[in-house]
Amino acid sequence: MIQVAIAQINSKVGDLDGNAERILHAARRAHEQGAALVVTPELSLTGYPPEDLLLRPAFLAACERKLHELCEALKEIPDITVVVGHPRAREQHIFNAATVIRYGKVIGNYGKLELPNYAVFDEQRYFVPDGAPCLFDIHGVRFAVNICEDVWAARAPAMAKAAGAKVLLAINASPFHIDKMRDRVDVLRRNVCKLGLPVVFCNLVGGQDELIFDGGSFALDAQGDIIARARQFEEDLLVVDFFGVAGGAQTEHLVAPDLSTEQQAYQALVLGTRDYVRKNGFSGAVVGLSGGVDSALTLAIAADALGPAQVRAVMMPSPYTAAISIEDATACAAALGVRFDVIDIAPLFDDFRASLGPVFEGLPEDITEENLQARIRGSLLMAISNKTSSLVLSTGNKSEVAVGYCTLYGDMVGGLAVIKDLYKGMVYRLCHERNRLALSATGRTVIPERILTRAPSAELRHGQTDQDSLPPYDALDDMLQRFIEHGETRADLIAAGHHPHEVDRVLRLVRLSEYKRRQGAPGIRITRRAFGRDWRYPLTNGFVETASAGSFSSDRGDAS
Repeated sequence: MIQVAIAQINSKVGDLDGNAERILHAARRAHEQGAALVVTPELSLTGYPPEDLLLRPAFLAACERKLHELCEALKEIPDITVVVGHPRAREQHIFNAATVIRYGKVIGNYGKLELPNYAVFDEQRYFVPDGAPCLFDIHGVRFAVNICEDVWAARAPAMAKAAGAKVLLAINASPFHIDKMRDRVDVLRRNVCKLGLPVVFCNLVGGQDELIFDGGSFALDAQGDIIARARQFEEDLLVVDFFGVAGGAQTEHLVAPDLSTEQQAYQALVLGTRDYVRKNGFSGAVVGLSGGVDSALTLAIAADALGPAQVRAVMMPSPYTAAISIEDATACAAALGVRFDVIDIAPLFDDFRASLGPVFEGLPEDITEENLQARIRGSLLMAISNKTSSLVLSTGNKSEVAVGYCTLYGDMVGGLAVIKDLYKGMVYRLCHERNRLALSATGRTVIPERILTRAPSAELRHGQTDQDSLPPYDALDDMLQRFIEHGETRADLIAAGHHPHEVDRVLRLVRLSEYKRRQGAPGIRITRRAFGRDWRYPLTNGFVETASAGSFSSDRGDAS
């Protein structure tokens, strides 16, 4: 029997000291539990993705020194082998590498063969491929190492098998999107288990800018059955017993339960918010609370991520803010236990209009005055951020950001757009999920029911609702998901039942709003394609995917 410890750690990009200490701590814990082998994630020493840090010679030299120091520290732990992910520079080339360490000595090196260059990945910018098999023995069982994308193709596992491997170790920094776990298991069954190899899949956990790494590390036996699985969205050390070459688990409790779609999304957003705020050294977060559903969900996520004491909500009513919005915002902040401030922007709004009066003389009020209110609020939030060292969390959802239903330098201000990758329908689903959790724990909800039943409104003019300017959200979300995530065409959207006029209007707004998205805060990615690393459209763009180009005026959308 060989005990293999899967060290699912939360590395921070560039924090070599902290990451090395996490690896060392995991090795000590694994040794205490009787493990003979510890596997850490892809680039565990540097965090993933280090991006252009890899182009700095000083960074690569520091990685080399830290790996040597880690080897020295591991001498203190007898009878244990540790697999560490790190960049390895050799003769003007950089490899995405794994080093196998035993008794403080390097007994093997592996360089990643398959370098992904799609979606959020651009590893070919930094690394060169290798793939020469790396095998080592423990108690007569031969282990081989692959790195992440290697197991999403057939070549590297087959090479390891041909070289004599009996168990494959796959170290990963596999970014999260909803239901990604199912994809991982399926691809390992197809590319590894069909070779008769059991496999250990060790995944990174934590938030890194807009990316979430959800952990969920697991082991499959040679038949493709899950024999152990770590928890998602938190650090874990999972010790798996391998019997001979077949693999097996001691007890069923080693398999963490599946999470629903809503649980996955909510926990990902909590983890991403916590890590972004804490890893960047902010003292807490501030949220502009409007009495609407988007800001209520953002506030709930922030309170769960950081603790209520580290979160501040600010209500900034204008002459168009309904009394029930103030009531609902007050109730939501109280239920979540966060500090709640009210700043009336009506006097500021009057002052701005008076100052602009001579410039705007003879011109009617229009969207300019609507945006002015949002920009006043943005300035107040940023002032509070500066004074308190708290990060402003912007509250726009994916449906709004896609079509530009947001104000640049207004409600788009902030350091992190928490729900930027949530369509409006999913916003409501997560609000219901959070209320379900609250009811289960305390018997009370945290997001008032009226927030969930009222017609959404920006409240920038009298009687305004979102549907004055946008299609119904269920139709809008369906069009956007088809176009953004699945690459469907105008004809596909019409064939799905959407009116050609509405399709043309939505696609036009998506195209014209690119300049806003480019200037917005990074958002936490939870879908297969988010606005950010894997959405790179030109700002200056003459391509129009519509048969009725020119049928709309050339204004810049509903809000700018």
